[in-house]
Amino acid sequence: MYDSIIFDMDGTIWDSTEEVAIAFRKVVREKYPEITDEITADILKGLFGQLLDDIAVKLFKSVPEEKALEAIKDCTEYENEYLAEHNGKIYQGLEETVKELYKKYKLFIVSNCQEGYIQCFFKANPHLEKYFIDYEYPGRSGKAKADNIRMVVERNNLENPVYVGDTAGDAKAAKKAGVPFIYARYGFGDVKEYDDVIDSPKELINKLM
Repeated sequence: MYDSIIFDMDGTIWDSTEEVAIAFRKVVREKYPEITDEITADILKGLFGQLLDDIAVKLFKSVPEEKALEAIKDCTEYENEYLAEHNGKIYQGLEETVKELYKKYKLFIVSNCQEGYIQCFFKANPHLEKYFIDYEYPGRSGKAKADNIRMVVERNNLENPVYVGDTAGDAKAAKKAGVPFIYARYGFGDVKEYDDVIDSPKELINKLM
């Protein structure tokens, strides 16, 4: 029996790709005219979940790596501001699910994101922050997802956590961290190996409560 649930963000809790694409396009248009790559929500869905530097190189192919890394830093800084004001699209049933799971489980977030990203989610959705005890991400720790999962497990003395995510990278990180993995099939990725699967957030209630 699990004692805690660690959630991924993008493709699991919310879909912010449309809003992020808007923010990125604005920054590129105003500061980086040499970047000619298309930036859409669908393109971002194929990249989200990876480390930020990897996203930069794959997204901004029209410029050298150094320029791509510079641009992604500016883009994500504005992204945080934009999302805090405009919010992403929280998956249907997520809020109800979190409220119900909170009665029995300790809840956490581990995401491959930059500094301020999880915080902007809570700024846009302050009513949800109280349900999550702790969170970690490479923008703060400088570590990969598996290490961040371990950090959350260790500093909160979790004995039987489970990780909920939507990509093969999430599954790999959970396995490396020694944590069971529930595949959020409604998200962005295509995962072949998992311990359990859900097609909506609310399915977690039936499976875990």
